Amino acid sequence: MTWLPFSLLFLGVLSLYSAASADNSGIKKMKMQFRVFEEYTQALYQRYPDIRIEGENFLPLPLYRHIASFLSMFKLALIGLIIIGKDPFALCGMQAPGFWVWSQENKIYACMMVFFFSNMIENQCMSTGAFEITLNDVPVWSKLESGHLPSMQQLVQILENEMKMNVHMDTLPHHRS
Repeated sequence: MTWLPFSLLFLGVLSLYSAASADNSGIKKMKMQFRVFEEYTQALYQRYPDIRIEGENFLPLPLYRHIASFLSMFKLALIGLIIIGKDPFALCGMQAPGFWVWSQENKIYACMMVFFFSNMIENQCMSTGAFEITLNDVPVWSKLESGHLPSMQQLVQILENEMKMNVHMDTLPHHRS
């Protein structure tokens, strides 16, 4: 019975470690946003062949990364307990609830439910919905602020306005003070 708090502490520390080490490894992105990025990239390369386009992941808040990492470790431990058939409630001196009895009778379904349900929550924690566009390190569009993606016409118009403004600023005489 004393191993349960230590195993929970171990899972917590392990999840914090894996969340901290995952900061540089990238974030799962929805395929739709990646597809949109690819479509926009191809269209912009056709229109502006000299422009350099880069895509990167927008990290969620550290709290959400830690929650997702903890859920990942908890999911693996729970699936392991279901497969082994070890009753964690008996270790605490409690009677096993009905869902645990059902999971022992239907191990494959229970493992699949735990796996898919926890993955759904992990993906929600890791998804930011960000689609941020900058030109020369100046933000020109933010999906987080606007709530939607720009249309291709909007994006082209924004880029043309920014490029005209940059060309106009470059042609102004520089005054020395």
